[in-house]
Amino acid sequence: MERHIEDFLPAMAGDDYLGVQNYTRTIVGPNGMQPHPEDAELTQMGYEFYPQALEGVLRRAAALGFPLVVTENGLATDDDTRRAEFVRTALEGVERCLADGIDVRGYYYWSALDNFEWMFGYRPTFGVIAVDRTTQRREAKASARYLGTVARRNALS
Repeated sequence: MERHIEDFLPAMAGDDYLGVQNYTRTIVGPNGMQPHPEDAELTQMGYEFYPQALEGVLRRAAALGFPLVVTENGLATDDDTRRAEFVRTALEGVERCLADGIDVRGYYYWSALDNFEWMFGYRPTFGVIAVDRTTQRREAKASARYLGTVARRNALS
């Protein structure tokens, strides 16, 4: 992470917060990046299903001394039960960070709608709201209702 941030630290002086985007982990060994474990569940984007990564990134980013906001965290999948599980597990990590005094001020799921993903078009479905591309009809998925429940409670349980 330091390699990606150190050049930007001077420009961040005086900023109110640091936005963190995270979808998965990267495994690095003595010879560089390693492939996904053979038994890893992969998303529609080819990423490993690994919501625990968010907690690790927040803990590393906290060392920079800025309040943190999760500006993107999500899962591209056709299985909405996996999306809800991804969010639950990621938010459990956020709760542990908060309990340890890490200043996490917000969490934004990516994305509200099944959106256009640059090189992949409309194939990956990140959204908690499905979009019928023919009729433009929108339908909230169970994961949207789950996120709504978490927001209303301001807690996972």
